[in-house]
Amino acid sequence: MEVEERLSEVLSRIRESEKAANRPEHAVGLVAVSKTFGAEAIRPVIAAGQRVFGENRVQEAQAKWPELRNETPDLELHLIGPLQSNKAADAVALFDAIETIDREKIARAVSAEMKRQGRNLRLYVQVNTGLEPQKAGVAPEETVAFVRFCHGELGLSIEGLMCIPPIEENPGPHFALLAKLAAQCGLAKLSMGMSGDFETAIAFGATSVRVGSAIFGAR
Repeated sequence: MEVEERLSEVLSRIRESEKAANRPEHAVGLVAVSKTFGAEAIRPVIAAGQRVFGENRVQEAQAKWPELRNETPDLELHLIGPLQSNKAADAVALFDAIETIDREKIARAVSAEMKRQGRNLRLYVQVNTGLEPQKAGVAPEETVAFVRFCHGELGLSIEGLMCIPPIEENPGPHFALLAKLAAQCGLAKLSMGMSGDFETAIAFGATSVRVGSAIFGAR
């Protein structure tokens, strides 16, 4: 199956999942996760109409996206991997959204860089719903306070929450927890669901899903 066909199939599954969950059509956006794939693999997906992409690493994204954006200016790029504070300037310059705000140091660095560069990025707080020690993210019980800190002290406009459930667990309870926390924070956006579980995420209220291998193939 060609990449264009895989993209079309994923979009069809998203629309079917919206319908099954009694949600409006196009309530869920697709972030095509292009990490580890070069520009030559991404161009056919752009040509097929996809405009929102996700990358895990700032340095990798810098190597391919400036050229792709020169070719197609209306692309939207999301950082969906952990951000180090020493990469905050580069991240704010390159990305349109950062989905992995997960601690005070990163929030302060991103806030300072947005002011310095005059850019207003879309921001999500990453929640470690499984409390996995190796994974980034705010603990669920600290999420509401952290969002309030970002809003109140830093003036950051946090738009939603993001999570990556433990791979060996049923993702449903994790998606339900993220939705509950978002409601407590008064946030409308939920970035959750990947290639193996995005239909479940849509049933629990995802507003965007991050899909890579189901579009680009195995890494």
